Amino acid sequence: MGDRIADIWGTRTPHARDTPWPVRVDSHLDPSVAEEDVDRWVQSACVLCSNGCGCDIAVKDGRMVGIRGRASDAVNRGRLGPKGLYGSWQWNRTDRLTRPLVRDASGNLVESDWDTVMGRIAERSRQLLATDAGALSHGFYTSGQLFLEEYYTLAVIGKAGLGTPHMDGNTRLCTATAAAALKESFGSDGQPGSYGDIEATDAVFLFGHNMAETQTVLWARILDRIHGPNPPRIVAVDPRTTKVAEAARETGGMHLAPLPGTNQALMNGLVREVLRNGWTDEEYVARHTLGIEELEAVVEPYSPEHVARICRVPAEDVRRAAEVFGTSERVLSTVLQGFYQSHQATAASCAVNNLHLLRGLIGRPGCGVLQMNGQPTAQNTRECGADGDLPGFRNWENPEHVRQLADLWNVDPVVVPHWAPPTHAMQIWRYCEQGSIRFLWISGTNPAVSLPELHRIREILGKDSLFTVVQDGFLTETARCADVVLPAAMWGEKQGTFTNVDRTVHLSEKAVDPPGEARSDLDIWLDYARRMDFRDKDGAPLVKWSDPEGAFEAWKECTRGRPVDYTGLSYEKLRGGSGIQWPAGADAPSGTERLYADAEFPTRPDTCETYGHDLLTGGAIGEEAYRARRPDGRAFLKAAPYLPPPEPPREEYPFVLTTGRTAYHFHTRTKTGRSRQLRRAAPRAWVELSVGDGARLGVREGDVVRVESPRGAVEAPARIGRGRDGVVFVPFHYGYWDRPGTDGASPDGQPPSAANEMTLTEWDPVSKQPLFKVGAARVTKVSDASGPSPAPTTTASAPADPAGVPETVGGPDAEASGRVGAAAPPPPQPPPGGGRAPSSSTTGTEG
Repeated sequence: MGDRIADIWGTRTPHARDTPWPVRVDSHLDPSVAEEDVDRWVQSACVLCSNGCGCDIAVKDGRMVGIRGRASDAVNRGRLGPKGLYGSWQWNRTDRLTRPLVRDASGNLVESDWDTVMGRIAERSRQLLATDAGALSHGFYTSGQLFLEEYYTLAVIGKAGLGTPHMDGNTRLCTATAAAALKESFGSDGQPGSYGDIEATDAVFLFGHNMAETQTVLWARILDRIHGPNPPRIVAVDPRTTKVAEAARETGGMHLAPLPGTNQALMNGLVREVLRNGWTDEEYVARHTLGIEELEAVVEPYSPEHVARICRVPAEDVRRAAEVFGTSERVLSTVLQGFYQSHQATAASCAVNNLHLLRGLIGRPGCGVLQMNGQPTAQNTRECGADGDLPGFRNWENPEHVRQLADLWNVDPVVVPHWAPPTHAMQIWRYCEQGSIRFLWISGTNPAVSLPELHRIREILGKDSLFTVVQDGFLTETARCADVVLPAAMWGEKQGTFTNVDRTVHLSEKAVDPPGEARSDLDIWLDYARRMDFRDKDGAPLVKWSDPEGAFEAWKECTRGRPVDYTGLSYEKLRGGSGIQWPAGADAPSGTERLYADAEFPTRPDTCETYGHDLLTGGAIGEEAYRARRPDGRAFLKAAPYLPPPEPPREEYPFVLTTGRTAYHFHTRTKTGRSRQLRRAAPRAWVELSVGDGARLGVREGDVVRVESPRGAVEAPARIGRGRDGVVFVPFHYGYWDRPGTDGASPDGQPPSAANEMTLTEWDPVSKQPLFKVGAARVTKVSDASGPSPAPTTTASAPADPAGVPETVGGPDAEASGRVGAAAPPPPQPPPGGGRAPSSSTTGTEG
């Protein structure tokens, strides 16, 4: 047993390169329940980060009472992180929504019944469809935490039932750049690498990726290589001194801490060093890529000294990091929000792909790229088209791809939106602000905390012209602003599948009934489709399935012949054992560990998901220009010079403001904030300053400070930490639903705590992902400390001087089991009813 709040990554199981990752089965049960008291264990996978750890849910007397990792699952080999152990099921006895709510004539949300609220939704929908705006009056903003079956159903309703292009997910905020970079370089979404590459690699580069906190089990996997024979060298690119940065120094790697907003300059410098030192596979580049001449010309000015002046990192460190990449036999790279949510996001992420293509380090064990996701089912949002793209990684500019979907759904191709690019989330909110979208359906996400410039978002949600539907498990800040609130079932209360970062598909069975009258997102949208009477060309119902498994079978047909091939999978095949990596078609029924082993990329014009974009402007290249390049299955080396960020520090606002995450919370805390152990570990917001900046400002540990940008402010205790001078960090998790003295939706006269009060409404020109990690701010002291900052001591937020700061621990109720070398337990019992569980969402907003 061990305290997994204090020891985030658990007991080490060291091993050598090219040997299997040992098993360690982690579990945590309600203190009132012993393992022998559990009635049954139900198969699932964790949904509190993008790792997708296989797990089993403990059920006792119809309640979820615990969780354990699945020893047989390739993703985690039995391990679970703190959020999975303490935040995955504990909320199921808290303040859940159990009945629909509707706003009455006096402006209050009052309880109602399903027939009344769904009737009101359908009536408003039909009224707006009858106006000149038609389907363009409707917008959908969804999540990265529902199930595949729900996303696909929503996509069919939106694209073939209504015909609206206005559909996106909160994945726009966290992983849109992952998809964009993969499409720009390789022609299609889909991760080239696999988690198994960690066992085989010689070096791991983490670009803007604090894996130690955002994917704790994946970091444990790397730690087990670090602590074994022939460990990989770690290179961390992060302005903060994270646990990843510490490991970089310990392994003989490198920690590069560029000034936020300068990633592209750094990447151009690394690429230049690899080229100038001859660390390239010239034959691979010549046979399998396009664009080498332009890339060489663009990066040539970025000498280590030039990069050092822009990024404020030592030139020798740039040379050393490039040498590690250029001389290691096998390299694995991961990329996340430090690149995705920053300036020139797609360009910098494509530059990571460039490094691998230049050396031919792709499609082989230990050699790969993981353009990471931030949410458990973000991959499905993109695959199924709930992010606005066409389902099955199809190209909206390709008439044949549109026809394929029209034939599949038996509708006229003109109904499927393809006359312009899909409307991205930031534009959807602008259309709501301008009044052209008058019906907005929000599912499983909390934009009143997670979007930039929150005062503006609250104003939009409060507009009389906007009819807003929110479906969620809790009365979030966003739900409090809605016209209709629908109580959604959550993880463990329904059945469905979801896909993690490395394309592993898991089946999650229904373990318990949802509370009260809560319904799954799938059932809610099926009800809407019936009430709207959506029909195909032959007059038959457009949506032809009625349960999750039926939706999955329909989705499989949508993937046939596409890179994202699910046709060899089934619910039965996904039961027991491990999740399976797509593509899994007739030629690979057991799945595919890595993509592009044959160096054949999906860039042919009739196959590709995009014709590409200019990385500086976002301008579309277009089919004619794309075909003229004759990609013929070759990857693209995409180049772009560095440009300064849109809001650099200046005299009035001398700091760079950056936001981020902690290991103990997920997104806006709607689940993790209801876990006693996680809440104690990181109870409220804080502000991180460097030692030098603290001294200059006269701020000490725990002093309350005000961080202010041109848009808004936050007040919180200061953590004098280990970041770089000139940068102020604020975690973005902390909204208002649990703040005493507020209305639960806004500061309401109290000092603001949500970091996105300050962030700016700007986005990457290609991925359209907002720039949460660059902006200008000033910091002033408000009052002296009443104690240390609430920031955890176990993470990147550790104090520079630990004296007088209590260590972060979980206490007796955080004791969890971690059995090293445990054999796989008996498989969970199948659900009642011959293997098919009743439909009942991973909703419960966290984004």
